[in-house]
Amino acid sequence: MVLSSVSKMKVFQLQFSDPGRSFYSSGDKLSGSVQLEAAQPCRVSGLRVTAAGCARVEHRGGKNRRSRSQEVEYLKYEEELRLEEQLSKDSDGCFLLQPGKTYSFQFGFELPAPGRLVSSYKGKFGYVRYYTQAVLDRPSQHALQCEREFEVEEPLDVNRPDLLAPAAACKQKKVTCMFIPDGQVSISAQIDRKGFCEGEDISINAKFENTCSRIVVPKAAIIAKHTYLADGRSKVLRQKLSAVRGNHIISGMCDMWQGKTIRVPKLKPSLLGCDIIQVDYALMIYLHIPGSEKLVLELPLVIGTVPFSGVGSRTSSMSSQAGSLGSQARSLSSWSSFPSAPPSYSNIHRDLRVDGPRTPLLHDYDGGEDDDEEGGLFMRAPELYYPPPPAYSEVDQDPVNPPQVVQVF
Repeated sequence: MVLSSVSKMKVFQLQFSDPGRSFYSSGDKLSGSVQLEAAQPCRVSGLRVTAAGCARVEHRGGKNRRSRSQEVEYLKYEEELRLEEQLSKDSDGCFLLQPGKTYSFQFGFELPAPGRLVSSYKGKFGYVRYYTQAVLDRPSQHALQCEREFEVEEPLDVNRPDLLAPAAACKQKKVTCMFIPDGQVSISAQIDRKGFCEGEDISINAKFENTCSRIVVPKAAIIAKHTYLADGRSKVLRQKLSAVRGNHIISGMCDMWQGKTIRVPKLKPSLLGCDIIQVDYALMIYLHIPGSEKLVLELPLVIGTVPFSGVGSRTSSMSSQAGSLGSQARSLSSWSSFPSAPPSYSNIHRDLRVDGPRTPLLHDYDGGEDDDEEGGLFMRAPELYYPPPPAYSEVDQDPVNPPQVVQVF
């Protein structure tokens, strides 16, 4: 009988015990088997299984476009499988694989404790990758290898007190036209918490003020920021994931959002524990100003894996944190009360329809990022005379002089 050590294996593969499992976490046990089947009788000297996990960044930067790379190791494991339990040795200490029979050798190991792993990731300039590899040693020949990747997802609970705390900010900008002051615009915004999961709605409370001569448009978007670090140099990529918009705000007016929602799309959780790769999210609320740079305000977001459990999970420590935002919250709630309005024109029974031409007033252009479906804002030139509003009365609330009824026309 001729024994071959150079022939290819008919079957040489890694199988996990739970092939339907989508990911593993810290402390989980990963087990499986190595399947061997020879095409003809052959000799092997050993079989080992290794597991590895690392983060790697590689990008080019600087004037000479020099390549920079850096790697961090998070998992390393090696196990020598016992072939003698199923195979017999020859005089040279090698094991004989008989054709037509499939051999299965079991392996298993436990992932490191929480805090030592980071979630799997794949991006433009880097990745976090985990895999197991089987190495079949053969006498006087190169070893055969096969490998299988597995996903790691570290749990991130959005019910932590720091992620349940609200986030608020305000920002303003002076607008100029040919170096001549043209008023200003401002944003005040608040969200009730920082932590969210895929599919949840973010409720936005915001106030927008416009005292410049231009018509501005309020918008909001979820932004992802990917940061790659190699050899002390960083590269940052920003990506807009989803967006909403509000109504146009003309000069001298303001608008407010009370619970306007934007849904968190399907995306990877925040990557916070890696030394060379970081994935952060933010809610960007901004005003599009024609002929000027946007006024941008960002509130931090953390995308987790454990969903929000409800309002009852808020702690007393959160209330104290929310109190520090009281001044901004009061500024958001102050606009909810308005004086009663005078009688409406609807009380006058007269046809006031206008059939004048539609004249374009402003086309909303936002650099091609979104909102391609809307053509702009239009006004109608009235052709009919509007009568004055109906007469109504106002009472002078003077505590010294008696009330007087003033007729208003």
